Amino acid sequence: MPRFEFDKVAVELGGPPVLSALSMAFDEPRIGVIGANGSGKSTFLRLLNGLQLASAGHVRLDGADIAKDPKAARRRVGFLFQNPDHQIVYPTVAEDLAFGLKSLRLGQAATDQRVADGLARFGMTDFAGRSVYQLSGGEKQMIALIGVLIMRPDTIVMDEPTTLLDHRNKRRIMDAVARAEEQIVMASHDLDLLRGFDRVFVLEAGRLVFDGAPDAAIDAYLELPL
Repeated sequence: MPRFEFDKVAVELGGPPVLSALSMAFDEPRIGVIGANGSGKSTFLRLLNGLQLASAGHVRLDGADIAKDPKAARRRVGFLFQNPDHQIVYPTVAEDLAFGLKSLRLGQAATDQRVADGLARFGMTDFAGRSVYQLSGGEKQMIALIGVLIMRPDTIVMDEPTTLLDHRNKRRIMDAVARAEEQIVMASHDLDLLRGFDRVFVLEAGRLVFDGAPDAAIDAYLELPL
């Protein structure tokens, strides 16, 4: 699995630090991130593929400083946002998925095959010609996830991907997470979703206040003062 290293990382965006003095390293298959709103979770996730760069310190992916080549990091680290509407832009499912592959310059036949394989992976072959405007929230999130997966990243970063979903579609996304061969780093307010993960970070006011097994991390989070 890819290895991320944080060396005294801080992020400042014009006010109090969003993240302060983060130092850790991780290469486990499933990493969870929990914390209250405003704790720095989303900023932490964006550091992993160069959507956000550190104001101080270094974030490294397999030894390479992400700040020196964020585009290289984004080729290896896919990002799934909370709201799939932020990722789906074309009118049909197949067109939208194909658009994401344009930067790879695969050619039409190879692009079509990747789209077909991505939909087949989740039993959604019949969705290729569907209008994205007719999809449910859960279906949109699955299409957004497929759009990330067909880029063949080593790591998928997920920023509260189930927040807008009902119970059935939440289970669908988490089943996809459980079966994914890729490394997953996921922030979630639904703590139970992270109990099967390998390791969980707890952020509070921009600092790492706990790092450990899921059950212990969840207990530590719940014990934080209100």
